Amino acid sequence: MTQRHDNTAHTTDTTIDTTVETVFRMEAPRIIAAVTRVVRDVGIAEELAQDALVAALEQWPQAGVPDNPGAWLTAVARRRAVDLVRRRENYARKLEEVGRATEFAYEEPDTAGPDDIDDDLLRLVFMSCHPVLSAEARVALTLRLLGGLTTPEIARAVLTPEPTVAQRIVRAKRTLATKNVAFEVPYGAERAARLGSVLEVIYLIFNEGYAATAGADHLRPGLCEDALRLARVLQSLMPKEPEVHGLAALLELQSSRAAARTAPDGAPVLLRDQNRMRWNKMLIRRGFAALGRSEAVSTGAPGPYALQAAIAACHAQAYTYEETNWAQIATLYGLLAARFPSPVVELNRAVAVSMVDGPEAALALVDALAGEPALRGYHLLPSVRGDLLERLGRREEARAEFEWAAALTRNEREREFLLSKSGPAL
Repeated sequence: MTQRHDNTAHTTDTTIDTTVETVFRMEAPRIIAAVTRVVRDVGIAEELAQDALVAALEQWPQAGVPDNPGAWLTAVARRRAVDLVRRRENYARKLEEVGRATEFAYEEPDTAGPDDIDDDLLRLVFMSCHPVLSAEARVALTLRLLGGLTTPEIARAVLTPEPTVAQRIVRAKRTLATKNVAFEVPYGAERAARLGSVLEVIYLIFNEGYAATAGADHLRPGLCEDALRLARVLQSLMPKEPEVHGLAALLELQSSRAAARTAPDGAPVLLRDQNRMRWNKMLIRRGFAALGRSEAVSTGAPGPYALQAAIAACHAQAYTYEETNWAQIATLYGLLAARFPSPVVELNRAVAVSMVDGPEAALALVDALAGEPALRGYHLLPSVRGDLLERLGRREEARAEFEWAAALTRNEREREFLLSKSGPAL
């Protein structure tokens, strides 16, 4: 096992611990997926991944951080997984099932292409979205395993109380184990039956990367990249599914703005202030192509992802913020709200309406959402209301809304940004 030893005096245990935790957060989904291939139990796989984390915390301060820390963690977790399998009475049968996956020596990362369908992450998504689980449990478990989200982060992402989310995750792991759910990408009707949940969790994983629920960073690019790659894989697996292309189009178009969404110091940059020259033209082209494929294979009304992709396309077509076709965006949000009702969609529609009919009309829509249980504790509700009040010249009221939004968010960058909006400049 090749390692780079760095024992310089300024490298503290705290620095190493931070490095370990950062690497683990980035690599945990792949580690869990690789170990699940061996043990066929996501709960045990998650525990073994945690064991590898503990081993790194113990060994890296003395031995140094490996050249490829993710592969090191995976090798340790897989080795322990194989040891566990060998201790089981059905050792011989299990080894035959897992085949090459029992090779636990240190390996370089997989060199397969990004669209290779032989993908453990995708298998883990489909396993976690098995019909034996409720729709809510599928989402919670996949966000935990694939997104690396904590229980509080998942609760905020799905607008559900933390104890409920925790119970769903525990029960989901237990159910998958007792039902012996296979670690595979299914075929035919079974694949189609799980598609809705798979698309939803890929979408939620991307959203967590696009605007992190908590932590010191506004963005988590690794989650966006994983979600986008999985969406592209699904396109190759299910080329006749319009919503697969719709989701891919949405993620491509949203990803195209990534470089412009934060300032050099990491602070968020609003859409109206973004330098559109920094938007990724290749991703925009890919997004339009995917949206075209979605429309070409569709036999009915567009689904929620295709509609959201069409909204993102309106932004991508505008050379400046002022040239944005807000009337078209408001119409698309209206269709989305009518066909797939959601308080979050209605909040986004209010923003578009404010650009067409003015802030007063939009404020009435936002105030109507104040009693929505799903938006209780959702920081974007007071944030949007603050923006509307500011545009109406009601500055003291706007200040209070921005302060309340800052108190609700768990993302440090967003909190700083909201507090800056509530400052003396108002």
